[in-house]
Amino acid sequence: MTAADASTAEQIEAWFDDHGLPYFTGDRADTVEGWLSSKRIVAVIVLIIGVSVAAGFAVGAAWSDRGSLGTAVGVLTFFVLLGLFAGRLLQMGTMLRWAVRRTFSSLGLMFPLLTRALPLLLLAVTFLFINAEVWQVAALMPRHVLWLAVGFFAVIAAVFLLVRLPEEVREVEREVVGPRVVECCAGTPAEDAARLVSAEPADLPRFARVNLVLVLLFNQAIQVLLLSLGLFAFFLVFGSLTIPDSTIIAWTQQDAVTALPSRLGQHVPITNELWQVSVFLSAFAGLYFTVYAVTDETYRSQFFAGVSTELEQAVAVNAVYVSLTREPS
Repeated sequence: MTAADASTAEQIEAWFDDHGLPYFTGDRADTVEGWLSSKRIVAVIVLIIGVSVAAGFAVGAAWSDRGSLGTAVGVLTFFVLLGLFAGRLLQMGTMLRWAVRRTFSSLGLMFPLLTRALPLLLLAVTFLFINAEVWQVAALMPRHVLWLAVGFFAVIAAVFLLVRLPEEVREVEREVVGPRVVECCAGTPAEDAARLVSAEPADLPRFARVNLVLVLLFNQAIQVLLLSLGLFAFFLVFGSLTIPDSTIIAWTQQDAVTALPSRLGQHVPITNELWQVSVFLSAFAGLYFTVYAVTDETYRSQFFAGVSTELEQAVAVNAVYVSLTREPS
């Protein structure tokens, strides 16, 4: 590799990092693959499970009358430790930062997408919001059980996305061929090199494809989170204005409503029941929106029209990068 090619390759690697694509750099992907294919990963997972189980048993023993609290603590500990490990080894923080930057820099493009799903979504969840059975279930849940339910909704939504997103990545791979490589490299550090090297994209390596799927997953997840937070605020305001305490008491069959058990409850006139129902239904709405985004063809085409440019650039720049690093000195 010439000095000019080496400089271009370094700029491309920096571009990969800036766009949440750490696995596109060969040595990093090799490091991750080496970890995941070794026995060390099994030891780490076993250690995480052991610590989580121990934490759950400890909490369950301390509060023997609230066994489900121990389960919640164990599950939370597992996901926190797994997240820290994945963030460090798998460099998911790089992907998440890019997804956050992209989402907030394109809020104007996101609102037209959301308005396709919002009318039917609001109709469905508002009907549930004034349903007595929903209040009896969600308002009377122990707080840790509520967060377990929210986590369950999040896991199901992630599974729906992970089933669909690899297909979208493969479609983009098939589109970037021939002259499209040079076109897609415009505005990137690989723009000049794309005209000089023979860069014909082959199938992406396994971890590069995983990288693109994770970037899309984080991007979609942030949109779902913003939608859920907006609906959560809507439920709080709507419930405060339209549902009196007497109605909540009748629906939940309690003697009285309870105050929000936090410092926030001292300053905000919101009952604990309203808070819990709002959290539960906003999480359910996030799952509903995720399923809609996966199954509705029009929404998918509009959403991926916004990110396909980034995906095509990633595939094309990777082709140039591989060509540069493989060419003899």
